[in-house]
Amino acid sequence: MKTSKNTGFRMGKIIAIANQKGGVGKTTTAINLAASLAVLEYKTLLIDADPQANSTSGVGIDPKNVRASLYDCLVNETRAKDLILETEVPNLWLMPSHLDLVGAEIELINHPNRERIMKGVFEEIKDDYDYLIVDCSPSLGLVTVNALTAADAVLVPVQCEYFALEGLGKLLNTIKIVQNRLNNDLDIDGILLTMYDTRLRLSNQVATEVKRHFDELVYETIIHRNTKLGEAPSAGKPAILYDADSSGSINYMNLAREMVQKHDNTWVKSADKILDFEE
Repeated sequence: MKTSKNTGFRMGKIIAIANQKGGVGKTTTAINLAASLAVLEYKTLLIDADPQANSTSGVGIDPKNVRASLYDCLVNETRAKDLILETEVPNLWLMPSHLDLVGAEIELINHPNRERIMKGVFEEIKDDYDYLIVDCSPSLGLVTVNALTAADAVLVPVQCEYFALEGLGKLLNTIKIVQNRLNNDLDIDGILLTMYDTRLRLSNQVATEVKRHFDELVYETIIHRNTKLGEAPSAGKPAILYDADSSGSINYMNLAREMVQKHDNTWVKSADKILDFEE
């Protein structure tokens, strides 16, 4: 197994960013966490596993111009190395998505090893990178299950809003099923609080509630509401390129540093932590 020249930890950590609830900052987190890890000089691959292809366009690649995407790896057995693209950010590469990925759910339904196809795709490239960040679709369908089966860990963004815990129980139950049946080594990397608004008492209440439920699984870094984070995708840039001094850029750099520090220590094995959670 290769080791990073920066820290000496095992290369090729695959982290799926998942939440079937839309609008929680999942794609924003995938793009900006991946870019921040790259800025910290970790070889990082951003994998767009969402048919909306927002991570693809968010780093400056027009999905309409993509010749081959993750769909082709899953359905047409295209080699992953043949479709990885460079981005503007040094140390950051992209495995793009395309609207075609919608069809993968149906086309793979009768495949005898349908939940593990993505795992095989990632195996050939896993050790070429320090981090592989997977932006999952806002659903718990077959493609997302594939991502969880292939991943070492899952990062769950939770927005600091009224319905923060809505649907979280279903996601955690899916993670438990994957842990038990498909990927015994899957960990919960952490829960990330997003869209925090210091002006709202509700944000503090939600943050307190999430930390009460999940304790050390919750990242110390909190992602604040920031207009630059919302503007950056329209420019096809991660926030660190769009406005490096914005609070959003700083938040995600802090998250990347906290993640690296956490991975220098023991991964939190968290199957038992989620068994008692009731939505």
